[in-house]
Amino acid sequence: MSTQTNTTVRMFGALHTFRREQGLESTTDVTIPPEGRTAHDLARDLELPMDKVEAVFVNHVVHGLDQLIRPGDRVAFVPTGIPGPHRLLLGIFGAGQKSDTL
Repeated sequence: MSTQTNTTVRMFGALHTFRREQGLESTTDVTIPPEGRTAHDLARDLELPMDKVEAVFVNHVVHGLDQLIRPGDRVAFVPTGIPGPHRLLLGIFGAGQKSDTL
């Protein structure tokens, strides 16, 4: 199995701040296995505060945390607290509703 990283993950807003306060980069490279893994599992592995993660962008499309991430995907975690109009425009509202069951 290769030990090379294959996916860059970014954290936006409050998640960016959280990572920086922990002495960590807000952009990190990770290895995603060929079968993929859920955004929820990846967020937990990155030790993000799960109550502050609302959605994930995967390849420029917003999804809930149940989204499967595959090697090479472009990934960015979106925090809670995005203002109403922006939530609707970006599609975050619907994504957050789907991930409430995780």
